Amino acid sequence: MPPRPIRLPSLDALLAFDAVARAGSFEAAAAELALSASAVAKRVAGLEERLDQPLLQRQPAKGLSLTSAGHEYLLQVRQALALLQAMPLHQRAGRLPHRERLRVSSTPTFARQLIVPALPGFTAAHPQVELELTLSVPLLAEGDAGADVEIRHGAVPDDIAADQVLLCDQLTPLASPALLASHPPLREPADLLTLPLLRTPLQPWSPWLRAAGLAEATEPDDGPRLVDLGLVLAAALAGQGVALARLSLARHELAEGRLVQPFALTVPAERLDEAALGQFMPGQAQPGQGHALAGQGRGEH
Repeated sequence: MPPRPIRLPSLDALLAFDAVARAGSFEAAAAELALSASAVAKRVAGLEERLDQPLLQRQPAKGLSLTSAGHEYLLQVRQALALLQAMPLHQRAGRLPHRERLRVSSTPTFARQLIVPALPGFTAAHPQVELELTLSVPLLAEGDAGADVEIRHGAVPDDIAADQVLLCDQLTPLASPALLASHPPLREPADLLTLPLLRTPLQPWSPWLRAAGLAEATEPDDGPRLVDLGLVLAAALAGQGVALARLSLARHELAEGRLVQPFALTVPAERLDEAALGQFMPGQAQPGQGHALAGQGRGEH
């Protein structure tokens, strides 16, 4: 009987470990691999978890250094990489342009509304990166263990650096012009309660209602519960009701006039799972700018 196959670490993880050991920092290794420092750090951490063995000592004052196990493993990794590089087919392929795979995990609506429109610009700026975009489930706390980068929504953890925050989003009611035209004009926030309010477990109405001075108002209990923010936007576009939406996700519909904002009042988006990518940050930070009408919100990271 042949020996049972061993589940091996990924080649990407081994290359990241080799680069960090050689460069001495995640940042320098990231520049060499054309990745973000957080992506490199995540690959090395995943390798350590797979081996159940720390390979690096992380000391804020002294930086990174190899553990004794890390020294021994590095020699073995470099021997294995040398064997792979010496193969004739690999030698021939090495003369071709190198492409690095980057797996990004995001929730569906954020991916559809913000990431996909940015892909042409990202590909033009980083032709060596082969981006794989996967979707995560908003209601699940667990992330994508195989992702190099996760885009999540919520309070920014203490271990997330400021430059890893994509945007601080805001919530506000949005409706189609046709729906508003079919009802008396909205003169104050309380008038909004005369319209059907779309509901989703991902984002309750109560934060905005309280900010609008309607603390006594209750969550809507009529109509379908839409467990996807993209479905909420689609229902609003169809004139089925008013959506409590994040301005970043509805920016195209607002710009095109397919949705309108009846009141300028916004509140920080505090709930909903989504997630950050260093190379996406310059392009993705733009949509949320100019929308913070009610102060600083929680961050996408």
